[in-house]
Amino acid sequence: MNASATVTGSGDAVALANARFEGGCLCRAFRYRIDRRPDSSSVCHCRSCRLASGAPCVGWLVVDRAHFKVLSGRLTTFRSSPPVVRGFCERCGTPVTYEHDDSPQRIEFTTATLDRPEAFPPSREIWLSEKIPWTATDPRLDHFPHESADADR
Repeated sequence: MNASATVTGSGDAVALANARFEGGCLCRAFRYRIDRRPDSSSVCHCRSCRLASGAPCVGWLVVDRAHFKVLSGRLTTFRSSPPVVRGFCERCGTPVTYEHDDSPQRIEFTTATLDRPEAFPPSREIWLSEKIPWTATDPRLDHFPHESADADR
């Protein structure tokens, strides 16, 4: 099942939960697949994410590591803070993953690297305490000054 069939189809929640979604980097050397719906979808405004991406904020999805499969290529990693490792395409530098030592069973990946990122709109914005003042927020989303209540991104 592909994302477009699930998103535009009958809206069956079970089908969406069991769907496969693929994504990858700018140069297409790194490709991945998730085989279930992400647990959460957030927009992060923290300084670390901004510096890692070169953007004013970054969209993140979270899945259990067992549901994230590398299809091709490799990531270069960088420990951006003592508990955090970020993964980037070793060829083009696209930021792809975020791993926190406190959640070794989970992996976060950048929403925009999905082939169909529109399938998973964010439900919250986090780290608003570090937001660039001119960056707009979405009033329809839940807002958190730091991480959200359940510590997911």
